[in-house]
Amino acid sequence: MPTLDEIRTAADQLHGRIHRTPMLSSSALDAQFGAELALKAELFQKTGSFKVRGLLTKLLQLTPEERARGVVTVSAGNAAGAVAWAARDAGIPATVVMATTAVPAKVEAARGYGARIELVDGDLLAAYDEIRRERDLTGVHPFDDEQVITGHGSLGLELLEDRPDLDTVLVPVGGGGLISGVALAVKLLKPTIRVIGIEPEQADVVSRSLAAGQPQRLPTARSIADGLAAPICGTRNFPIIQQYVDDVVRVGEDTLLAATRLVMSRTKLALEPAAAAPFAALLEGSIQLNGATGVVISGGNLDVAKLNL
Repeated sequence: MPTLDEIRTAADQLHGRIHRTPMLSSSALDAQFGAELALKAELFQKTGSFKVRGLLTKLLQLTPEERARGVVTVSAGNAAGAVAWAARDAGIPATVVMATTAVPAKVEAARGYGARIELVDGDLLAAYDEIRRERDLTGVHPFDDEQVITGHGSLGLELLEDRPDLDTVLVPVGGGGLISGVALAVKLLKPTIRVIGIEPEQADVVSRSLAAGQPQRLPTARSIADGLAAPICGTRNFPIIQQYVDDVVRVGEDTLLAATRLVMSRTKLALEPAAAAPFAALLEGSIQLNGATGVVISGGNLDVAKLNL
C-alpha cells in the first residue's frame, strides 16, 4: 500500500507535466443540494480525465528494458487516451486494447496520440493478456497497480491543499483506481474526512466486492457511464477501499443522465455521465452532506449522442 511520502513524490514528479486542475463552485448547485460544493474539475486535465495522473506515474517508473519493449493497456476509453498521451510524452510505443463498442471519439483520441489500437469483441482482459504475451509487451493495468494508485493520490493532495476545510469527498467509482488513490491521500492527511464512492447500479463491482469481502468480477458491466463500467474490482485497490472509504452507493441509469444534464446546464461543464455520478447520488438523496464537500468531476470525453442533446 502506498505511503503518504510516496504519493507526495509522485505529485512532485507530475508537477509541470500535467495540469493542476481548478476547484470550481456553483451557487445554483449549492442551493439545490443544501451544501457547499467544491468541484475538482479533472475534465480540464491532460487528455480530459484524471487518468494521466496514475498512468504517467506508472510509465515514469518503468525500467529501460520495459520501456524498450513498449507498453499495452486495456481500456473503455479514458485510460486509452491517457496511456497513449503519457507514452508519447515518455517516448514509449503504446498499444491499447479496446472494445469494438467503445465510444468512437475515445478510440480516435488514443489513436491521435500515436497508440496502436486493437479493437476486440468479447473479454477485453483476456485479449489484453494474450496480446501482452504474444508481443512481449510491458503490461500497464489501468487501475489495479500500486504506482497508478500512488499517482491518483496526487489528486487527493490537491483537494486538501486547496480546501483544507473539506469534511466529505465524493468520488466516482469504476474498478477502484481513482477512489483508492484519493481516499488514501486524504485520509492519511485528515483521518476525520468522509470519503464516499458512487458507482452505477449496472456496474457495481466494488459494492459487490465489499459485500463479499473480496474482489469480485461481473459477467457484464454496461452503463451510460462507460468510464465506470469496469467488470472487476482491483486486487490492490480493494484493501485500500475497505480501510479508507466510508461508503459506496449505487445510482441508476436515468439519474446519471439527469445529473449530467443538470451539471452541464448549471456549470457549463461538458462532463460525461461517469463524472456526473456524485451528482446522481445527490439527486437520489442517498448521501447526506454536512459541511464543505469536495466533488471529484473525474472528466472524460463526452459522447454527445448518448445524452440526446
